[in-house]
Parts: sequence; structure tokens; C-alpha cells
Amino acid sequence: MIESIRNKIWYFLNRGKYLNLGKGSIIVSPLKLDGKKNISIGNCVIIKYKSWLASVPLDAATGSLLEFGDGCCIGNFNHIYATKKVIFGRKVLTADKVYISDNLHGFEDITKAILDQPLKQTNEVHIGDGTWIGENVCIMGCTIGKHCVIGANAVVTKNIPDHSVVVGIPAKIIKRYCFKTNSWKKTDPSGNFID
Repeated sequence: MIESIRNKIWYFLNRGKYLNLGKGSIIVSPLKLDGKKNISIGNCVIIKYKSWLASVPLDAATGSLLEFGDGCCIGNFNHIYATKKVIFGRKVLTADKVYISDNLHGFEDITKAILDQPLKQTNEVHIGDGTWIGENVCIMGCTIGKHCVIGANAVVTKNIPDHSVVVGIPAKIIKRYCFKTNSWKKTDPSGNFID
């Protein structure tokens, strides 16, 4: 009961600070929040302990958006950074220590430290409804379909179709749901079914 009251107080105190803050949503003791006015959080979203959320455009003319669909559950110590657009569908689940971004550090100038080089925009990130993202996963500049499973420690840099299971570094598809047989079937790394 005390936690419920604390969550309601948090919601009341924070609802005007975000682009949108849906009913029943909470961010538990965040590590850092940058660009709150560019963050949209749907209803009944929980963002767990010490996550870092950022939605900061590379330049003011382009804008940025970090959006969580209704019912998302974001694990502890997640780092999610949008400079253009990172969109979560409904009921996306992430484990702990997940990194998701639509940008990366520049490294072209070998006379400068990476830290001193500007960020580079990559592709927008879209994560489909009902997808589960495992522990320590990195997702950078790609789209992941709905109802996918991204295995622990995967590094995803290419688009993943709906209903796929993905593992590895770099991430590869190992299974997809086959609607002809109504079952999960093994695939080659490109997602083609193996008979």
C-alpha cells in the first residue's frame, strides 16, 4: 500500500515534466533523465532502478523522441538514448543492462580522442509490440519486429522481422514462427526456414 501511494505521488509530481506521462506509469530512482520534454511514456509503464533515459536532438531543427508504448517494462540499469527517434511498441520487456540508441560516437578523425568527436546519427530504432530483450543486449540503429526474442548479450545492428529469435555478436536469426505449421522453426542466419 505504501508503494502504491508513493507511485501516485511520483506520478502527480512528474506528469507535467514529460511530453506524455500515462496513468499508472513510474520511473524508479533513475540514474539520469535528459530531455524529459521529448520523452513520451504510455499507460502502466514501469522503468526500473537506475536507468538512464535521454532524448536530446543533435540539433534543435530536427528534434528527438523517445517513446514507450502502454505496458512496457524496462529493466534495471538500462541506457536508452535517442537523438532522433527510439520507439517502443506496447508491452515490450527488457532485462537488465540493455543499451539502445539511434546514434554512435564518431571516430573518423584519428587525431582526436573519440570523446572529443561529435555523435553521428544512425537509423531510427523501432521495437515491435510484445518483444522481449534479454540481459546485456545492445541495439543500435535498427528495427526489431513484434513478438521477437533477443537473446542475452546479442548486439543487434540490422533489422529483425516479426516473430524472430535472435542471438549472438553480431546478432543472427536462429528461429522464426512459421504460420503454415503453427510452430517455431529453425532458420539460417538470414531468417530463411531450414527444412
